[in-house]
Amino acid sequence: MSDCNSCPSQGTCSTEKQNTCEITNNPLNKVKNIIGVMSGKGGVGKSTVATMLAYELLRDGYEVGLLDADITGPSIPRLVKLQDKRITTTSEKGMTPLIAPGGLKVMSTNFLVDTEDSPVLWRGPIISNLVKQFWTDVIWGELDYLIVDMPPGTSDVAITAMQSFPITGIIMVTVPQDMVSMIVSKAVHMANKMNVPVIGVIENMSYITCPKCGERIEMFEYDDKSFMNDTDVPILCKLPMNKEITNISKNGVLGVNENITKEFSKVIDKVVNLKK
Repeated sequence: MSDCNSCPSQGTCSTEKQNTCEITNNPLNKVKNIIGVMSGKGGVGKSTVATMLAYELLRDGYEVGLLDADITGPSIPRLVKLQDKRITTTSEKGMTPLIAPGGLKVMSTNFLVDTEDSPVLWRGPIISNLVKQFWTDVIWGELDYLIVDMPPGTSDVAITAMQSFPITGIIMVTVPQDMVSMIVSKAVHMANKMNVPVIGVIENMSYITCPKCGERIEMFEYDDKSFMNDTDVPILCKLPMNKEITNISKNGVLGVNENITKEFSKVIDKVVNLKK
């Protein structure tokens, strides 16, 4: 669990320590590993990658949960085919996550609002508090892995998530563009300052494959070796831009073919072996 030593506001924060950094764990939960999926900015496929990662771990026989911590831009429910579902009752013990196809436990802000397109008109402190409650007040039960779809950027909500959850490691998602990589570098340095291990980077929309000749076409001139040298973070895998991935919100992750899921084998190995 993070403490005030890793907080960027240490020495200037006027709030009592026990109210900021020490978050009580729910006694009903036994979560072995928490993996955050983060990006420097939105629109790079972070939520899609988080969902694919959760399902790959589920396929490998692990008990997995998926937490949508992107409070104001929740997209996980649609990706797991639960966009029409709502949590209507809670108990004194807490909220129970919904179950997506395949047995994946899921929690998102969109389960708490009237309709899928209802906006969340909350200010930062309320949003940060809800992120904490998704950890303390949700009955996740026994999980091998909880995948957290983090909000994009290095805002206070991302800081809250890193402080509130005992995160095992972070996976960064980017696309092969210098501008985006620069912003991802900021997120990597943020995680380093908060003593949260960065497992590696998943490069999304990395290339396209010609449907006629099979040639791999890289659309952007991008030096990924420079990025790795600057951040000391490995690129775990490169995902193509294709209809199967872009249509996950319509068809679901379970329909993605083996050629795509094989790309995740190196990611899964890194995640599973992180604590070994």
